[in-house]
Amino acid sequence: MWQPSETYPDPAVEVLDPHFRKYRITNAAVERLATGTRWGEGPVWFGDGRYLLWSDIPNNRILRWDDETGAVSVFRKPSGYANGNTRDRQGRLVTCEHGERRVTRTEYDGSITVLAYRFEGKRLNSPNDLVVKSDDSIWFTDPDFGITTNYEGRKAERELPTHVYRLDATTGRCEIVADDIVNPNGLCFSPDEQRLYIVESGSKPRRIRVYEVVDGKHLRNGRVFVDAGENGAPDGFRCDVDGNLWAGWGTGAGLNGVMIFAPDGGAIGRIALPERCANLCFGGAAHNRLFMAAGQSLYALYVDAAPAVVR
Repeated sequence: MWQPSETYPDPAVEVLDPHFRKYRITNAAVERLATGTRWGEGPVWFGDGRYLLWSDIPNNRILRWDDETGAVSVFRKPSGYANGNTRDRQGRLVTCEHGERRVTRTEYDGSITVLAYRFEGKRLNSPNDLVVKSDDSIWFTDPDFGITTNYEGRKAERELPTHVYRLDATTGRCEIVADDIVNPNGLCFSPDEQRLYIVESGSKPRRIRVYEVVDGKHLRNGRVFVDAGENGAPDGFRCDVDGNLWAGWGTGAGLNGVMIFAPDGGAIGRIALPERCANLCFGGAAHNRLFMAAGQSLYALYVDAAPAVVR
């Protein structure tokens, strides 16, 4: 059970390498902002409205946390068993939906546009997480987590292998950019968009892979960036402006929380949480607040870091 820290620096924020000290604010502590989700995922910050949205997949809803009041409300229900969320370069919400097996965009008037739901005539599995590149293309992962049971979607037969896709913003064409990952999960670009990090959840052990981005549209030379070990489970993540990777992590005592990796793959810091962290994002007025969506709760921590991409 989570309890607020009574001492500073918060012992939940661990320095594993001296390089991490510059990112830790010594009198900032982990805070629990909300609880009551079944499996929290996909946090995304809306700085223009000073609120955060995140998914509660099994409850088929997207929740909203208000920065001014701390109030939690339902943003959308049903949500199509929404999982990953992000914003495009025009500030619109873009979402992966397990239930409808699609990627959607919420327009300024609240209407929903379907961006992708089939590939070569076959239904996608259950789009999981996504990122928008500077050319407005949408890169998303498509594991089968949402169709294996009726808990995070609707049970169904898989029609496609588990690929990573790029959706072209101009043509609307969807193409495979990685076909060598078993159940791809979280993904994000390095600050210069020359590398793409992707979680492989279907491997044993699980791992984070990294690819070179070629011509802004293709991937090559995939390799293991981080081996999660026998019990480790990376999930969603973000890069900061220095190229460090802040990764949601689990499972079990001593593993649950966030791991921070330098650009060379070395672990430099850890944020311990009492439950597995599924995904995270930077937000707040100065974009220096790390929001962490865990299984049943939403946590936050002020850090001396900033996101690679500001929305």
